[in-house]
Amino acid sequence: MPDANTAVLDFLLTRRSRPAKLLQAPAPDRAELMPLLTAAARSPDHGKLEPWRFVVLQGAGLTRLAEAIGRHGAATGRPPEDIAKARQHFEDSPLCVAVIEVQKPSDKIPAIEQSYSAGAVCLALLNAALAAGWGANWLSGWPAHDPAFCESALGLAENERVAGFIHIGTASATPPDRPRPEIDAITTWRTT
Repeated sequence: MPDANTAVLDFLLTRRSRPAKLLQAPAPDRAELMPLLTAAARSPDHGKLEPWRFVVLQGAGLTRLAEAIGRHGAATGRPPEDIAKARQHFEDSPLCVAVIEVQKPSDKIPAIEQSYSAGAVCLALLNAALAAGWGANWLSGWPAHDPAFCESALGLAENERVAGFIHIGTASATPPDRPRPEIDAITTWRTT
């Protein structure tokens, strides 16, 4: 029999992100955030490339990013409601960790595997925050997918992109669970 960690399995079977709009202060301080980042960095990383890095945004950093979203959105003709929604994610957030995918040259590790690793880091950070008792949510949106915005507002290089914005704070409410997939409907068993 395997040596089961039932507490972790129970957590994973019941985990639930907290909507970003329900997050408020306090958020983890640097000492509380470091173990969460450390847990996230233990994600699968074929070839040990570390194809990701973190940008921690809080306080004035969140305000500056929200303002940059407003300027860039207006300059590129985004609808006002899209700009307002994207801004609000950062104006209301007590803390946000931008997980940055860093594509690294490799003859052995394809780019898609590096992307998968960055996605795994996002989920690991989200789960670490939730397991530590914080509210957390993984968002992206148009600012994450606009290379010009990411370069100017976050200082990303040409080989970098936002894998996700992980917002972390104290949940002001616990939302009801949402419907989950029927496992039998999405699982194929091949035994021969």
